[in-house]
Amino acid sequence: MKREIIITGDGSKTIHIPEWDEQYHSKHGAIQEANHVFLKMGLDHYLSKASYQKDAPIAILEMGFGTGLNALLTFFEAQKTQTSIAYTGVEAYPISPEEVKVMDYVSLLEDKDAQVIYDTLHDTNWESEEEITVSFQLTKREQRFEDIVDQDAFDLVYFDAFGARVQPELWGETIFKKMYTALRENGVLVTYAAKGSVRRAMQAVGFEVERLPGPPGKREMLRATKV
Repeated sequence: MKREIIITGDGSKTIHIPEWDEQYHSKHGAIQEANHVFLKMGLDHYLSKASYQKDAPIAILEMGFGTGLNALLTFFEAQKTQTSIAYTGVEAYPISPEEVKVMDYVSLLEDKDAQVIYDTLHDTNWESEEEITVSFQLTKREQRFEDIVDQDAFDLVYFDAFGARVQPELWGETIFKKMYTALRENGVLVTYAAKGSVRRAMQAVGFEVERLPGPPGKREMLRATKV
Protein backbone atom coordinates (compact mmCIF):
# COMPACT_ATOMS: atom_id res chain seq x y z
CA MET A 1 0.00 0.00 0.00
CA LYS A 2 1.35 3.45 -0.93
CA ARG A 3 2.62 5.59 1.96
CA GLU A 4 3.47 9.30 1.88
CA ILE A 5 5.11 11.62 4.40
CA ILE A 6 3.02 14.63 5.44
CA ILE A 7 3.59 17.51 7.87
CA THR A 8 1.06 17.74 10.72
CA GLY A 9 -0.32 20.80 12.50
CA ASP A 10 2.51 21.10 15.05
CA GLY A 11 5.23 20.86 12.41
CA SER A 12 6.03 17.19 13.07
CA LYS A 13 5.70 14.58 10.33
CA THR A 14 3.67 11.41 9.99
CA ILE A 15 2.90 8.76 7.39
CA HIS A 16 -0.28 9.09 5.32
CA ILE A 17 -1.93 6.17 3.49
CA PRO A 18 -3.86 7.69 0.56
CA GLU A 19 -5.87 4.53 -0.14
CA TRP A 20 -7.41 4.73 3.33
CA ASP A 21 -7.12 8.51 3.83
CA GLU A 22 -5.57 7.59 7.18
CA GLN A 23 -2.46 8.72 9.07
CA TYR A 24 -0.17 7.07 11.62
CA HIS A 25 -0.69 10.12 13.85
CA SER A 26 -3.13 13.01 14.09
CA LYS A 27 -2.90 15.48 11.20
CA HIS A 28 -3.45 18.20 13.84
CA GLY A 29 -0.07 17.38 15.41
CA ALA A 30 1.75 14.06 15.77
CA ILE A 31 3.88 15.06 18.78
CA GLN A 32 1.02 16.93 20.47
CA GLU A 33 -1.25 13.89 20.15
CA ALA A 34 1.36 11.46 21.49
CA ASN A 35 2.20 13.69 24.44
CA HIS A 36 -1.45 14.15 25.40
CA VAL A 37 -2.89 10.68 24.83
CA PHE A 38 -0.05 8.38 25.77
CA LEU A 39 2.15 10.39 28.15
CA LYS A 40 -0.18 12.75 30.01
CA MET A 41 -3.29 10.53 30.10
CA GLY A 42 -1.35 7.26 30.09
CA LEU A 43 2.11 7.15 31.66
CA ASP A 44 1.77 10.18 33.92
CA HIS A 45 -1.65 8.98 35.08
CA TYR A 46 -0.27 5.52 35.86
CA LEU A 47 2.62 7.02 37.84
CA SER A 48 0.11 8.94 39.97
CA LYS A 49 -1.97 5.86 40.86
CA ALA A 50 -1.91 4.72 44.48
CA SER A 51 -1.30 1.15 43.30
CA TYR A 52 1.95 2.07 41.50
CA GLN A 53 5.02 0.58 43.17
CA LYS A 54 7.66 3.30 42.96
CA ASP A 55 10.66 0.96 42.69
CA ALA A 56 9.18 -1.37 40.09
CA PRO A 57 9.72 -0.93 36.34
CA ILE A 58 6.59 -0.18 34.31
CA ALA A 59 5.85 -2.67 31.55
CA ILE A 60 4.32 -0.89 28.54
CA LEU A 61 2.76 -2.57 25.51
CA GLU A 62 2.39 -0.36 22.44
CA MET A 63 -0.09 -1.66 19.90
CA GLY A 64 1.22 -0.10 16.70
CA PHE A 65 4.94 0.73 17.09
CA GLY A 66 4.83 2.57 13.75
CA THR A 67 7.27 5.47 13.51
CA GLY A 68 8.64 4.94 17.03
CA LEU A 69 7.43 8.38 18.15
CA ASN A 70 5.56 7.12 21.22
CA ALA A 71 8.56 5.07 22.32
CA LEU A 72 10.90 8.06 21.84
CA LEU A 73 8.73 10.43 23.89
CA THR A 74 8.23 7.76 26.57
CA PHE A 75 12.00 7.34 26.85
CA PHE A 76 12.52 11.02 27.67
CA GLU A 77 9.49 11.18 29.98
CA ALA A 78 10.89 8.18 31.87
CA GLN A 79 14.23 9.95 32.23
CA LYS A 80 12.49 13.08 33.53
CA THR A 81 10.45 11.13 36.10
CA GLN A 82 13.31 8.68 36.91
CA THR A 83 11.15 5.72 35.95
CA SER A 84 12.36 2.34 34.70
CA ILE A 85 10.51 1.11 31.62
CA ALA A 86 10.23 -2.27 29.92
CA TYR A 87 8.72 -1.28 26.55
CA THR A 88 7.23 -3.73 24.05
CA GLY A 89 6.18 -2.47 20.63
CA VAL A 90 4.00 -4.61 18.37
CA GLU A 91 3.96 -3.81 14.65
CA ALA A 92 2.66 -5.93 11.77
CA TYR A 93 4.24 -3.78 9.05
CA PRO A 94 7.49 -2.08 10.19
CA ILE A 95 8.37 1.15 8.40
CA SER A 96 11.49 1.34 6.23
CA PRO A 97 14.86 2.87 7.23
CA GLU A 98 14.24 5.57 4.62
CA GLU A 99 10.93 6.52 6.28
CA VAL A 100 12.62 6.60 9.70
CA LYS A 101 15.16 9.15 8.43
CA VAL A 102 12.51 11.42 6.93
CA MET A 103 10.44 11.60 10.14
CA ASP A 104 12.94 14.05 11.72
CA TYR A 105 11.14 14.23 15.09
CA VAL A 106 14.41 14.98 16.84
CA SER A 107 14.63 18.47 15.32
CA LEU A 108 11.50 19.40 17.32
CA LEU A 109 12.70 17.92 20.62
CA GLU A 110 14.95 19.89 22.93
CA ASP A 111 17.34 17.10 23.82
CA LYS A 112 20.87 16.63 22.48
CA ASP A 113 20.56 12.83 22.70
CA ALA A 114 17.28 12.59 20.76
CA GLN A 115 18.84 11.57 17.44
CA VAL A 116 21.00 8.86 18.98
CA ILE A 117 18.09 7.44 20.95
CA TYR A 118 15.69 7.54 18.00
CA ASP A 119 18.19 5.78 15.74
CA THR A 120 18.85 3.17 18.42
CA LEU A 121 15.15 2.44 18.89
CA HIS A 122 14.91 1.60 15.20
CA ASP A 123 18.29 -0.11 14.80
CA THR A 124 17.78 -2.65 17.58
CA ASN A 125 16.90 -6.21 16.66
CA TRP A 126 13.33 -7.40 16.40
CA GLU A 127 12.03 -10.28 18.54
CA SER A 128 14.54 -9.78 21.37
CA GLU A 129 14.83 -7.58 24.44
CA GLU A 130 17.40 -4.84 23.86
CA GLU A 131 18.85 -2.46 26.48
CA ILE A 132 18.61 1.13 25.28
CA THR A 133 19.85 2.33 28.69
CA VAL A 134 20.03 0.68 32.08
CA SER A 135 16.49 1.92 32.82
CA PHE A 136 14.85 1.45 29.41
CA GLN A 137 14.51 -1.94 27.75
CA LEU A 138 12.86 -2.32 24.34
CA THR A 139 11.36 -5.40 22.70
CA LYS A 140 9.99 -5.01 19.16
CA ARG A 141 7.69 -7.75 17.90
CA GLU A 142 6.63 -8.08 14.26
CA GLN A 143 3.18 -9.41 14.99
CA ARG A 144 -0.49 -8.98 14.15
CA PHE A 145 -2.76 -7.76 16.92
CA GLU A 146 -4.87 -10.89 16.50
CA ASP A 147 -1.87 -13.03 17.52
CA ILE A 148 -1.27 -11.39 20.93
CA VAL A 149 -1.32 -14.03 23.71
CA ASP A 150 0.32 -12.20 26.67
CA GLN A 151 -1.22 -12.75 30.10
CA ASP A 152 -0.84 -10.46 33.15
CA ALA A 153 2.33 -9.04 31.61
CA PHE A 154 1.81 -5.27 31.29
CA ASP A 155 0.91 -2.24 33.41
CA LEU A 156 0.04 0.11 30.56
CA VAL A 157 -1.16 -0.30 26.99
CA TYR A 158 -0.78 2.38 24.34
CA PHE A 159 -3.50 1.38 21.86
CA ASP A 160 -2.48 3.20 18.69
CA ALA A 161 -4.04 1.15 15.89
CA PHE A 162 -5.37 2.66 12.68
CA GLY A 163 -8.91 3.99 13.16
CA ALA A 164 -12.04 1.86 13.33
CA ARG A 165 -13.21 3.37 10.04
CA VAL A 166 -10.49 1.50 8.14
CA GLN A 167 -9.72 -1.43 10.49
CA PRO A 168 -12.91 -2.11 12.50
CA GLU A 169 -11.70 -5.63 13.39
CA LEU A 170 -9.05 -4.12 15.68
CA TRP A 171 -11.60 -2.22 17.77
CA GLY A 172 -14.00 -4.96 18.86
CA GLU A 173 -14.41 -7.25 21.86
CA THR A 174 -11.98 -9.89 20.55
CA ILE A 175 -8.96 -7.56 20.56
CA PHE A 176 -9.93 -5.74 23.76
CA LYS A 177 -10.30 -9.09 25.53
CA LYS A 178 -6.69 -9.77 24.55
CA MET A 179 -5.70 -6.39 25.98
CA TYR A 180 -7.60 -7.06 29.20
CA THR A 181 -5.84 -10.41 29.56
CA ALA A 182 -2.43 -8.90 28.77
CA LEU A 183 -2.78 -6.27 31.53
CA ARG A 184 -2.07 -6.82 35.19
CA GLU A 185 -4.65 -5.89 37.83
CA ASN A 186 -5.17 -2.08 37.90
CA GLY A 187 -3.46 -1.85 34.52
CA VAL A 188 -4.46 0.96 32.17
CA LEU A 189 -5.14 1.21 28.42
CA VAL A 190 -5.22 4.58 26.65
CA THR A 191 -6.24 5.39 23.10
CA TYR A 192 -7.04 8.42 20.97
CA ALA A 193 -10.37 6.82 19.99
CA ALA A 194 -13.68 7.91 21.51
CA LYS A 195 -16.38 6.09 19.50
CA GLY A 196 -19.30 4.71 21.48
CA SER A 197 -18.87 1.27 19.91
CA VAL A 198 -15.24 1.18 21.08
CA ARG A 199 -16.18 2.20 24.62
CA ARG A 200 -18.91 -0.46 24.73
CA ALA A 201 -16.52 -3.15 23.47
CA MET A 202 -14.07 -2.25 26.25
CA GLN A 203 -16.79 -2.36 28.88
CA ALA A 204 -18.09 -5.69 27.58
CA VAL A 205 -14.78 -7.43 28.35
CA GLY A 206 -14.52 -5.98 31.87
CA PHE A 207 -12.79 -2.60 31.57
CA GLU A 208 -13.88 0.44 33.55
CA VAL A 209 -13.84 3.20 30.94
CA GLU A 210 -13.47 6.99 31.22
CA ARG A 211 -14.08 9.64 28.59
CA LEU A 212 -11.34 12.27 28.76
CA PRO A 213 -10.56 15.50 26.90
CA GLY A 214 -8.85 14.65 23.64
CA PRO A 215 -5.69 16.04 22.02
CA PRO A 216 -5.80 19.11 19.76
CA GLY A 217 -8.37 18.59 17.02
CA LYS A 218 -10.25 15.88 18.90
CA ARG A 219 -12.92 16.44 21.53
CA GLU A 220 -12.57 13.21 23.52
CA MET A 221 -10.42 10.09 24.02
CA LEU A 222 -10.79 6.94 26.13
CA ARG A 223 -8.93 5.48 29.09
CA ALA A 224 -9.74 1.99 30.34
CA THR A 225 -8.69 0.34 33.61
CA LYS A 226 -8.60 -3.37 34.44
CA VAL A 227 -10.55 -3.74 37.69
